[in-house]
Amino acid sequence: MIIHGGSRRIPSIRRRFPWQARGFSIAPGVVVAALTVGLVVIAVVAPGVLTGTDPLAADPLAAQLPPSVQHWFGTDHLGRDVFTRVVHGARYSLLIGVTAVAIAVVAGSVLGLLSGLARGRLDELITRFLDVVSSFPDLLLALVLIAFTGPGTTNLIFALGIASIPRFARVVRAQTLVVQESGYVEQARTFGLTRATLVWRHVLPHAVAQVPILATIGLGTAILGAAGLSFLGMGPQPPEPEWGAMLAEGRNYLRNAWWIAVLPGVAVTATVIAVSSLGRHWQRHYDGRPSV
Repeated sequence: MIIHGGSRRIPSIRRRFPWQARGFSIAPGVVVAALTVGLVVIAVVAPGVLTGTDPLAADPLAAQLPPSVQHWFGTDHLGRDVFTRVVHGARYSLLIGVTAVAIAVVAGSVLGLLSGLARGRLDELITRFLDVVSSFPDLLLALVLIAFTGPGTTNLIFALGIASIPRFARVVRAQTLVVQESGYVEQARTFGLTRATLVWRHVLPHAVAQVPILATIGLGTAILGAAGLSFLGMGPQPPEPEWGAMLAEGRNYLRNAWWIAVLPGVAVTATVIAVSSLGRHWQRHYDGRPSV
């Protein structure tokens, strides 16, 4: 206690949380997002840890039961446990999103690198292709592609991947153009390095430095897109427990059994927000900005 001019001044006490050590701080929202993503990963890798029930097991006598101790998320119109289906559905939604983003990352990085290195006609051709693809919203382009190839998990993955290529290709192309004009690349040329060595050792690592961050942010968009297209019947077909398909099945029972559609929707929303939050946090850390 410190007294100044007859008044008493109580020193402030700064409260620290477990994730706030001296010189190191993580926003609570990032911790919650990381825990949510970790829970989803467990559901994908080992769903038996969270539930031991068969997601396809139906019991007509237990149809449309509300959430309870026995059925945490209630049961659907066929008597299937909604919590079990949400847990097993994480595998479809996350793997579709991850695979689609992986396709976009590989194809976009290759096209962006070729465009930035080649210049001339090849650069013009790739740029025009990216302009055409990016002129359509991702979901609309994916929907058009699926309309030609037909519904199904594989077609859904490739449609989402192709629709996401421009966002990665443009970043890699821009970074390639910048890196090629940098001083250390010019100095490496004076040492007599071959073009292949120069590209592999100096241009490529810096050109794709931000790709993992964009991929993390794009994963949330891909999961949301997969759920949306599955809701329209373009993804995994019933009775597979995919989150978007579960939403489509439960929309007809919102008045009598809201949990059939609402709780899978909560799972989609929480996963997308958590993945996007981690991506934004990584981006702020990369840019040197504080976490919020």
